Amino acid sequence: MKTSDRFSYELDQLKSLAHDVLGMAARLGATSAELDVSESRGQTVTVRRGEVETIEYNRDKGLSVTVYVGHRRGHASSADLSPKALEDTVRAAVSIASHTAEDDCAGLADEDLLARDPEDLELHHPWDLPVERAIEIARECEAAALAVDPRISNSEGGSVATHASQFVYANSLGFVGGFPASRHSISCSVVAGKGDDMQRDDWYSVSRAPDGLESAVEVGRRAGMRSVARLGSRKLATRHCPVLFEAPVAASLLGHFAAAVSGGSLYRKSTFLLDAMGKAVFSPIVQIRDLAHVPGGIASSAFDDEGVATHDRDIVQNGVLQGYFLGSYSARKLGMRSTGNAGGTHNLVLAPTGESFDALLARLGTGLLVTEMLGHGINLVTGDYSRGAAGFWVENGEIAYPVHEITVAGNLSAMFRGIVAAGTDVLVRGARQCGSLLIDDMTVAGD
Repeated sequence: MKTSDRFSYELDQLKSLAHDVLGMAARLGATSAELDVSESRGQTVTVRRGEVETIEYNRDKGLSVTVYVGHRRGHASSADLSPKALEDTVRAAVSIASHTAEDDCAGLADEDLLARDPEDLELHHPWDLPVERAIEIARECEAAALAVDPRISNSEGGSVATHASQFVYANSLGFVGGFPASRHSISCSVVAGKGDDMQRDDWYSVSRAPDGLESAVEVGRRAGMRSVARLGSRKLATRHCPVLFEAPVAASLLGHFAAAVSGGSLYRKSTFLLDAMGKAVFSPIVQIRDLAHVPGGIASSAFDDEGVATHDRDIVQNGVLQGYFLGSYSARKLGMRSTGNAGGTHNLVLAPTGESFDALLARLGTGLLVTEMLGHGINLVTGDYSRGAAGFWVENGEIAYPVHEITVAGNLSAMFRGIVAAGTDVLVRGARQCGSLLIDDMTVAGD
């Protein structure tokens, strides 16, 4: 299928436009330049209580260009791709560069690191979804949630979204590359209970390909079951206990780790994992890999935002930190080289240690199962961690009752070293992927 069947431009047209813009930058005085030109389109349908609530369409395009005049950097962007608008954008970037200070670390990626023959990672799976069918799917999803239990009293809706985009990145070192990609989702959120005991929960599924999504009925059923399970939530007295982070919230811990060992945090010395390379930062059971080349992967890419070739990398082996996440600028600040992570991590995967979710509950014994996190109480400089939470109190390996209005607190350094098991219930719906994580001891603050 031609990309013109989905987009306004052929990929080759975007590459030609990129070539023209780089030529403009050179004529206007830039010693080097890089740019990203992209377009996207999508459709989102939301149904609430069986009725269509919203139908949204988006169609966007734009270009961002960065120019360098020596080591002076200027950046500008435009949503208008007409020749005059593009020239005005380049002029603005060059003008900005003329007013900025010299920065020896500014500049394009090292030429020898660029991806010269990027592979096709099968990231584009368009979904020919008529709006009428999208409405049917959203209704099926919500209806499945409402049918779980008569105590489900309200709905925040069932939604179906389909999105496709394509981009080209190019720079004056001769690199030009790009590809189309897609991302689709089904989600549902419902409310159970009445009066003072009202609980909401949700579930969603994300995939590059429509056939990789959970069924609408399964998404709705999970949302319904999760909301009903929270009825009768209690508070807890403050205590120390082991904590099991369910897979959907456990992935956030991977996000905090990635932020702590990313270039910006490192060269600014604003991370609790400063100078941690080669040191044990997790318990010995933890293995983490950054997988860039997973076919159809949510965060796969053959090159990063600067055109640097990506590679599958071991980040943590047996708890020991093996690698950072660096783009060209942060790498130069640190006296290192780019790791192909300009723009962030790829598919960051924490390997399971072999236990199912039920086995993790049994191993938890008596403690807290966290299923939802609230707030953003994270201090990456010190590693201090304190977030609102909800979930379930577990006794003798069995869920005893739901809990809410509690705070889970600790320090990320101790939490990472306190991971005693990683579940096989790995959830793949974002860049950070892991199963449920069992941590040996945390502070749970309540009444």
